[in-house]
Amino acid sequence: MSTTPSQEAKIRVRLSAIQYAARDTHLYEFTRLDGAPLPDVEPGAHIGLHLPNGMMRQYSLVYSGAAPSRYVVGIKRDANSRGGSRYIHESLRVGTEIDIDAPRNNFPLNSEASHTVFFAGGIGITPIWCMAQKMEALGRSYEVHFATRTRVEAAFVKELQALKGAKQVHLHFDDEQAGKFLNIKPIVDAAPAGSHMYCCGPAPMMAGFEAALASRPKEFMHVEYFSAKEEASLGGGYVVQLAKSGKEFTIPAGKSILQVLNDAGVFVSSSCEEGVCGACETVVISGEPDHRDAILSDEEKRVSKTMMICVSGSKGGKLVLDL
Repeated sequence: MSTTPSQEAKIRVRLSAIQYAARDTHLYEFTRLDGAPLPDVEPGAHIGLHLPNGMMRQYSLVYSGAAPSRYVVGIKRDANSRGGSRYIHESLRVGTEIDIDAPRNNFPLNSEASHTVFFAGGIGITPIWCMAQKMEALGRSYEVHFATRTRVEAAFVKELQALKGAKQVHLHFDDEQAGKFLNIKPIVDAAPAGSHMYCCGPAPMMAGFEAALASRPKEFMHVEYFSAKEEASLGGGYVVQLAKSGKEFTIPAGKSILQVLNDAGVFVSSSCEEGVCGACETVVISGEPDHRDAILSDEEKRVSKTMMICVSGSKGGKLVLDL
């Protein structure tokens, strides 16, 4: 379930520091221009960066807390980048001023769990590291399993190894294990009943995690994807009505609702366009959405109070949206 940002729509910040974290991964620190405290951060939250090239991208926050003086995000340069991470690594410099969105949390932590198991793959360690710090501070029972292809690509290794409260910190590097991926199922099977489990990583890890937890109650499984979980609903042939203006748009095959609205000059906040960030979450007044996002729970999809219009479509002939 997603949580909406604070009422403060955009915040002007300055890039105040860049720190090396691992190969192709840097930590970017932002501070507010007016010196006021930033909105509170809960573990698992992310912020949207409005980049000078016109793009908007979402990145998980490394630290949580009330009224922080800085936000820190971990960004890995993606070889298949659509322009976001590559632009940040190549063009953003200390002193650059940008707008950011206040934190949104699609991946909230249940800090009251009797035991928690964290799985992270690659840059997916960013929200998991934030959560582990919270559990450490609270003295909760938890363990961390972190996998990357190579050791040099792993961020926060020393920090993870310095944790005192974790039952286990397991680091898995594929190239040191004959190329084998982390085997999630035995870890899940060994976890006590009632354990809450969290996973953020590449698609194969996410699929393995969900398969390993198939027999456990859904409420104990928590996931955050950073790439699309399934293909977008692009069948088209239905009408979308905007309740506030009364305007209607026919969605053609091959285009998303978001694309059609943007083409018509109707602005809707968006970022990933893959159904994983929650930026385009829109209230549904009537109609039956065809949900394809990786954010809403099964129950939220059944009730259909909201939808992600970047990837989700319609099962019927008409949708009425609160826009």
